[in-house]
Amino acid sequence: MIRVLFVCLGNICRSPMAEGLFIKMIKDQGLEDRIHVESRATSTYEIGQPPHPRTQEILVREHATLVGKRAKQITKSDFDEFDVIIGMDHENVFDLKQMSTRHYDKIYLFRDINPNTKGQDVPDPYYSGRYEETFKLISESLPLWLERLKKS
Repeated sequence: MIRVLFVCLGNICRSPMAEGLFIKMIKDQGLEDRIHVESRATSTYEIGQPPHPRTQEILVREHATLVGKRAKQITKSDFDEFDVIIGMDHENVFDLKQMSTRHYDKIYLFRDINPNTKGQDVPDPYYSGRYEETFKLISESLPLWLERLKKS
């Protein structure tokens, strides 16, 4: 079983959106026994909160609902338990490397999976309000992550 963790600042917008959409892709391809997915925050800002209402709207629309999802902060044990840890922007990746101190080989920038978007962030829609853009950017990269993980 490959364990994947998506991470953003608060775990209410980008990372739960990626989690829900990726779980749906995995189920649609019958890969639930091969790939496990969760999401976390680098901060404590939103701990215990459900995904942002606009994130929830997108997940419902895409039939990728996360029932009972609450924001959680990444823990030291997560770095041991997960095989792939994917930050949604450069700041998340920086924070993850500061928190981990030794699992750098597991930490990736979300859009680096695509050579055409390498080095680019998924901007935080909490501040911009651009949830549909976030959905588009996440949706473009998730199939590439799935293909990579299927080869693992």
